[in-house]
Amino acid sequence: MVQATALPRNEGGIETAIGILKQQFGERLQTGQSIREQHGHTTTYIVNQMPDAVVFPENTGEVAEIVKICAAHKVPVIPFGTGTSLEGHVNAPAGGISVDMSKMDKILEVHAQDLDVVVQPGVTREQLNTYLRDQGLFFPIDPGANASLGGMAATRASGTNAVRYGTMKDNVIALEAVMADGQVIRTAQRAKKSSAGYDLTRLLVGSEGTLGLITEITLRLQGIPEAISSARCSFPSLDAACQAVMMTIQYGVPVARIELLDELSIKAANAYSKLDLPETPLLLLEFHGSEAGVAEQAEMFGSIAEEFGGTDFAATSTAEERTKLWQARHDMYWASLQLRPGAKGISTDVCVPISRLAECVGGAQDKAAELDIMAPIVGHVGDGNFHALLLIDMDSAEERGKAEKFMAWLTDTAIAMEGTCTGEHGIGQGKKPYLEKELGAATSYMAAIKSALDPDNIMNPGKIVTLE
Repeated sequence: MVQATALPRNEGGIETAIGILKQQFGERLQTGQSIREQHGHTTTYIVNQMPDAVVFPENTGEVAEIVKICAAHKVPVIPFGTGTSLEGHVNAPAGGISVDMSKMDKILEVHAQDLDVVVQPGVTREQLNTYLRDQGLFFPIDPGANASLGGMAATRASGTNAVRYGTMKDNVIALEAVMADGQVIRTAQRAKKSSAGYDLTRLLVGSEGTLGLITEITLRLQGIPEAISSARCSFPSLDAACQAVMMTIQYGVPVARIELLDELSIKAANAYSKLDLPETPLLLLEFHGSEAGVAEQAEMFGSIAEEFGGTDFAATSTAEERTKLWQARHDMYWASLQLRPGAKGISTDVCVPISRLAECVGGAQDKAAELDIMAPIVGHVGDGNFHALLLIDMDSAEERGKAEKFMAWLTDTAIAMEGTCTGEHGIGQGKKPYLEKELGAATSYMAAIKSALDPDNIMNPGKIVTLE
């Protein structure tokens, strides 16, 4: 594990706040070590920093009361969704109270005519889409994990559908949130657009719980397409696959998903998901629209792929075949771990302008080979975002050092290419050292906003920015 910076603890305030919260919440406040560990580092490679207690509110009023108590005693508050974040977002470097939103899991209102829905933050994306299916609607943001929608908003998540439907920032209409003083605010109404003042919705989306706790979300919905078709195509090299992606986007082919899997990823998928794909770089695509439209889109992509040496091209509109292919993509984390049994997977991501994608992905493969690291690569390449999963023996200081070198090289390279240190994982603790490299003086203005809205630094402290 990688060590994370600890922050000064307010022992007396924490003890007092826990006592008050225990009186109010009874068994819904837990202080056992196992549950506190579960609400620490979760899926990250960063060492676990446990909260001192975990509380389970059931409505906005209870969240506001928790924050007011913590604010009165200057105790940190750390929001928790499903624990699928990757950069130490839910760690408690100064201790404090983890606010688990899992009991706030109600779908409050569906406005089918307006194509929007109002949900509590503990609702997961799969839960929402199951609920919406009979109404012919769906929510398109798909980060792979069955994450909570509150967590997805807080980390500005995206995923496989982002090339067509955008990220969480494009799909959140309004928020309700509890701010650092316990005040409940609404950031917007349900109108599809507004010029009314500062855009507090976008400020809170991606703030990772450092400015406020999201308690209600109004989301854009989409109609389920008349037809959905998937396609796959193998390529002789990563460069050829990336060139095909660029041409597809430039030609305006309206792909809903376009995913890259490198040779190692295909090897893992074949073994884990019982597939028989050629073990060369592969693009996996999905098209949405009318029956005629998706057929035309698949045909256009097939012609582009052929120009770049694409082979074994196959398209299918059969739900069973589509599900099998996309399930294999979503299982890539577990599949990749089988490439090196006993290793831990360290996942990192960057995003670059699509014109630099082939160069960056190829460079990442070369760097992994130079450092002798096994690092399968997959990517949401329609928007220049890709992930490397470093398979590391965490008991080996040498291998941990190599992993840190690789991640530093990859983020520096992406930033040098006018890209970003993270396309969708977020900053948390893990990417903090790279944010200033990417944005320079802008981070001081982020810190000023944090200080103004959270002067006592109780809202998920130690994430995104460092306060003096």
